[in-house]
Amino acid sequence: VQSPNTEGLSTKASIIGKKSLNHNVLQLSLQLNDPLEYQAGQYINITNNEQVTRSFSIANQTKKDKNIDLHIRIIPSGKMSSWLKDKAQIGDELIVRGAVGDCFYIVEENSDYPIVLAGTGTGLAPLYGILLDALENGHKGKIKLYHGALKEDDLYFIDELNKIATHHSNFKYVPCVLHGEEGKFYKIGNIEDIVMAAMSEDKNNVRAYLCGAPEMVNSLKVKIFLAGVSNQRIHSDAFLPSKE
Repeated sequence: VQSPNTEGLSTKASIIGKKSLNHNVLQLSLQLNDPLEYQAGQYINITNNEQVTRSFSIANQTKKDKNIDLHIRIIPSGKMSSWLKDKAQIGDELIVRGAVGDCFYIVEENSDYPIVLAGTGTGLAPLYGILLDALENGHKGKIKLYHGALKEDDLYFIDELNKIATHHSNFKYVPCVLHGEEGKFYKIGNIEDIVMAAMSEDKNNVRAYLCGAPEMVNSLKVKIFLAGVSNQRIHSDAFLPSKE
């Protein structure tokens, strides 16, 4: 999560859906009162009726959806996430500002290059949107999505990502669990180590998108750069905690 930013347009949006994605992630669906220009993977700032403002990444495509989906990590002491989970009702209005950020799929003449998407927790939200945009635009290169979690039940969108993988031969979903069990559907270990172990075959002309915990994002960004990927081809969005 980024610090609130007032750049971009401002409009009202109504809550049209709340869905639990796992034990601590809520999908919030918003219907905008006015059109908003955005790319999947950018982030918006939302303000509730208690004047609490937070930033969240957009998880869906502007071309396919008129609404905006957000993935909210529920923090017990979090002013916004607790309000969304316990108080917010369908039909409630929020103020939306944005969208901003450069973490989105870039259409290039040559779409044969590999894409590495790596994120922890709700860092999956922008990566999921970027993945959908890349496939919608007919991306021909390999796309690998690494989603890191501490425990198995911290993962989500498993079925959705596996379904996409069955329909697109150039896409591979790699769930990563730090404290996992042998013989399961995921790789066990630190997401940074897992990503870097595969970078030798992907680093030529790769575009990397890194989202989620700041420590992971910043560390992996340096490692990928040192592996030979230029900064111009590394896009990141570190989810900084609120100072409140």
